[in-house]
Amino acid sequence: MNLGQPLGSVIQGSLTGGLEVRLHPDVSVEDMRVGKFLVVQGVRSRFFCMLTDVALGIANQRIIANPPSWEDTFLRDILAGGGTYGTINLAPMLMFTPESEESFSPTNGKSANPFVPSATGLASFQPQTSTTMELLPVKTIPSHFSQVYEASEEDFRRVFGWEDDPQRKNFSIGKPLDMEVPVCLDLNRFVERSNGVFGKSGTGKSFLTRLLLAGTIRKNAAVNLIFDMHSEYGWEAVSEGKQMSTVKGLKQLFPSSVEVYTLDPESTKRRGVPHAQELYLSYDQIEVEDIKLCSRDLGLSEASLDNANILFAEFGKSWILQLINMTNEEIKSFCEEKRGHQGSITALQRKLLRLENLKYMRAACPQNYVNQMLRSLEAGKNIVVEFGSQSNMLSYMLVTNMITRRIHQHYVTKAEKFLQTKNPNDRPTQLMITIEEAHRFLDPATVQSTIFGTIAREMRKYFVTLLVVDQRPSGIDNEVMSQIGTRITALLNDEKDIEAIFTGVSGGGALRSVLAKLDSKQQALILGHAVPMPVVVRTRPYDTIFYEEIGETAWEEKPDEEVFAAAELAKADLGF
Repeated sequence: MNLGQPLGSVIQGSLTGGLEVRLHPDVSVEDMRVGKFLVVQGVRSRFFCMLTDVALGIANQRIIANPPSWEDTFLRDILAGGGTYGTINLAPMLMFTPESEESFSPTNGKSANPFVPSATGLASFQPQTSTTMELLPVKTIPSHFSQVYEASEEDFRRVFGWEDDPQRKNFSIGKPLDMEVPVCLDLNRFVERSNGVFGKSGTGKSFLTRLLLAGTIRKNAAVNLIFDMHSEYGWEAVSEGKQMSTVKGLKQLFPSSVEVYTLDPESTKRRGVPHAQELYLSYDQIEVEDIKLCSRDLGLSEASLDNANILFAEFGKSWILQLINMTNEEIKSFCEEKRGHQGSITALQRKLLRLENLKYMRAACPQNYVNQMLRSLEAGKNIVVEFGSQSNMLSYMLVTNMITRRIHQHYVTKAEKFLQTKNPNDRPTQLMITIEEAHRFLDPATVQSTIFGTIAREMRKYFVTLLVVDQRPSGIDNEVMSQIGTRITALLNDEKDIEAIFTGVSGGGALRSVLAKLDSKQQALILGHAVPMPVVVRTRPYDTIFYEEIGETAWEEKPDEEVFAAAELAKADLGF
């Protein structure tokens, strides 16, 4: 394989600070973009690097003291490459050192060493197989004047694999900024740990999340439980852009593998979602932990929460129903007997009356819907929980915590049984739980007492991981952020958010400038457990081509008049 023309030479650098490269005179500094993937060919090793900065250099200070005029192209051409030049900074991410010369087969016949350029100045080699190339963390740096090259398609395949690899569950998440070659995530490694999709509002977090969820479903890497706060993932949703259009939901792409549960059946019917299952919860399923997570939205004090524990100790699962129905005299008598605080319990009663306005809450449910969801998950079905008009933060946090806590308890039991029996049939199916507005569940004040903090810290111990979607990563507890395995980050402007992304990441300082320079649409920085090295990609379009490649092809777009007619019919059925 021909490496092509070199772009520049390494002139200085360090293992911790990265490499400084002086560009050759015939290479324009304007062609060098932050986030670009480049290769440095050393004497013995090959280094895969990311471009982190671009700068201009001069050989003599007198040049800038008396710069040539813009019209004097002759003088500028004389200075270019000698008196003036461009430099780039590279962060080495991976290296490869062949154990023997047999690892490569020179194709030009001019050089015995596969990394020493031939008389033509072009070192070339042919790998035996991409699987024999073991990429290692960078432990050294290339020597002075090592040449820098554009990364080739084969380099990308060596580092990031290919989607049709039969040995791995690879999924193309996008393409490099300047090439048409897929960049793949290893989904087996992706679902092993909790992951995050971050970016400020309007940068396409929902589309990135749809891509990831569709990939895990298509490759059977994990079963998914998705808490869909804004009804964007289950059925078709409106896409951003100048023209009104919709994109498919997961139920449309994988009708036999995805089930939709709804807390607002009327809203779901109006949107034309077929076969959606109703979801109701009862007061006796609410524990003090669930109320504590929602204390900010309910306006509860610490004293009220302390008295909630007293009520739970006395009445057990029926504590909320007992409290709601208590009179002032009964509250007073209870406080005298159990040493509670009357004012705090009265305030707690008043605040919990808000739960009666939630459409999905019942005094008693005809069936246990959480157990029904568990059976679906164990059967390999992916579940989307739609909130419809119940998409306020109180409902989202309450329902998400209640369901997740019970499902996690079930998985802990199954995992312990598997560890005891070692029977492959007892091994739980890997579960990935997707939550939005993650900083509300994982902020430092509540993370120690929520089930989500527990799952994030456990990593893959009980075969349950998180996919957190958020625009404020700085609001997530640092300990939790350090446990996030793979981070897929669109544009962020806030310095605190950018700093939070690199919590627990070695060499994250060099990538800060890369993240800050992303485009506002369809670009993301990917780093962590599921990719061998950080990379900036143009994210894969979520369009008709994607539908055909990954999901069902029989689904047809309905004309606007048909959609309108279906909506009107649904309204008539519901008495609107």
